Amino acid sequence: MVITGAAELLAAWEAGLGEAPVGRALLLHRTARPDVGAERLPALPVGEREADLFALRRALFGERMQVRLACRACGEDMEFDLDAGELAGSLGGRGESAVRVQQDGWDVEFRLPGVADLTSVARAADPRTALLARCLVSAVHDGTAVTAGELPAPVQRRIVEAVEAADPGADLALNVACPECGQATRAELDIATYLWTELDAWARDVLLDVHLLATAYGWSEPEILALSPTRRRYYLELCADV
Repeated sequence: MVITGAAELLAAWEAGLGEAPVGRALLLHRTARPDVGAERLPALPVGEREADLFALRRALFGERMQVRLACRACGEDMEFDLDAGELAGSLGGRGESAVRVQQDGWDVEFRLPGVADLTSVARAADPRTALLARCLVSAVHDGTAVTAGELPAPVQRRIVEAVEAADPGADLALNVACPECGQATRAELDIATYLWTELDAWARDVLLDVHLLATAYGWSEPEILALSPTRRRYYLELCADV
């Protein structure tokens, strides 16, 4: 992964201000994977994208992640830390782009869903059925080709299990025990939203730094952004002492 500079990160942040969450997630993924064409990113398995975003988060903001969550049983606010490295390690799939299920005369090949697939079926009357039809590569029963709508429930369950095993990072959920009532709360960790919130706070802080240093020294934004964070902080401390 290429560590992106301050100017590039600010450009990504600015571009994402007017975007919906899906667009912001894609911008972050482009930042994390500049080696992959933008048109290919939405087709990558969801778990691969999540792993890429965790890697970007670690590179930019470190390992420690602070999370706040309300207990669903008693409403108590819970605060806890997560290790981005450990979470990233739990996302590792088998490097497959498709899975194959063979059972009772059925031979089914199914492509691992990407973000584009989930977005496409989100508004369908039955998203699960729509996703099955969209990502089905081939289905044969006793030598005869069949459609997604002809797959029996047991085979569909096997497909879901195979996809979960091949791409475990596609559904990253936390089960947190409440220190007050002891009940567990299950919540999905949306790394794209979490990372965007951090990037937004960082960008606003950096722009304030630029304003203060430009006012004090007359430097341009590119000149200020070219400074390392340590030197920039030192100059800000000097400004405060004046």
